[in-house]
Amino acid sequence: MAHPVPAGGAANGAWWAAPPTRQVSHLPAVDPELLRVALDPLPPAAPAIVHYRPTVVGPLGDLVDALLDQLDTAALAMFPSWLAGADRIDSEGTLGVAAVRALAARSAARSRHFGPFLADLAERGLRDPRRPAGRSRFAPGVRAAGLARVIAEAYDRESCVLVMALPDLEAEAERTLVAAAEWLVRHGGFTVWLAGGPLRHVDRVRSVPVRVPTRFAELASTRDPPPATAAEPGSTVLAWPTIAGVPRGDSAAEQALERALAPHDWACGRRWNQTYEWHVLGVAYRLDLFWPAEGLAVEVDGPEHRGRIAFANDRRRDVQLQLLGLDVLRFTNEQVLTDVPAVVDGIRRLLARRRAGGTYPHGDERS
Repeated sequence: MAHPVPAGGAANGAWWAAPPTRQVSHLPAVDPELLRVALDPLPPAAPAIVHYRPTVVGPLGDLVDALLDQLDTAALAMFPSWLAGADRIDSEGTLGVAAVRALAARSAARSRHFGPFLADLAERGLRDPRRPAGRSRFAPGVRAAGLARVIAEAYDRESCVLVMALPDLEAEAERTLVAAAEWLVRHGGFTVWLAGGPLRHVDRVRSVPVRVPTRFAELASTRDPPPATAAEPGSTVLAWPTIAGVPRGDSAAEQALERALAPHDWACGRRWNQTYEWHVLGVAYRLDLFWPAEGLAVEVDGPEHRGRIAFANDRRRDVQLQLLGLDVLRFTNEQVLTDVPAVVDGIRRLLARRRAGGTYPHGDERS
């Protein structure tokens, strides 16, 4: 079990800072799901932290390629947050491509980015996300270093951590997974945390105890199972922090809900993926969709919410938000994608009721 500490965290206020940077560390007996919950919202001083769940561990080259493809997908979903000025370019035609490549060249000239890689990634990011973006033409080492920098840049951080869930593996697969982690450190400058199961066949990786704050560590002992629901196809193997102010780039449900809300005047005032800080000593919460003036939070739950720890955290969080005077509506991805008009109507009705009743008089103070 993770080593809990009081709510304030470790003595230096950064429980997540225990593993050394730009190394592979083993976090013994720390559930990867618990880490994901405890690091959402991403702490202000933390590096960019991406979570990876390997499904099949084959030859080293194949595993590295699969990891880089996943990281590439993440970087494209984060566009344009990692390229200043790209949000003003809304055309993927000839002029748009030329403009975004020029922005990338200027950015690379005053940073550690490799110009040709950044320009290629920006051009692919400019394309309609509903169409395949194509694969990078650069060598694996160039891709690894470039993607680490881009993902860190998306969150205005100095570095990037990859949390790799450590399943129960045979000797050869475990050695391959560790070798892939070491490759990412060496060629990409990543920091890698191996979390979950024990390392049984590799002894060169340092074990670093991580003291997860008590309020999160308690979730690991919950015995309440999440409700049985139909599994969603294509469950992601890579997860990354949200970008404040916009729907998740990898969430078709959030994107669809935003498109459905955008034409309606009554939906004004909404904010996507904002951190809600209700007290200087209180726990900060990230809200998928929030109307601060009315005190309405809407959560769009993907498969990551179906884990035992995530489900317990959601229930506890909803109770706290309701005690603070908010209403919380939860919809699954499937509900949004199969019947978005019903979801929009439910939001409209509750917004109208709260506006008419003035049920959240301090909304402007807490937004």
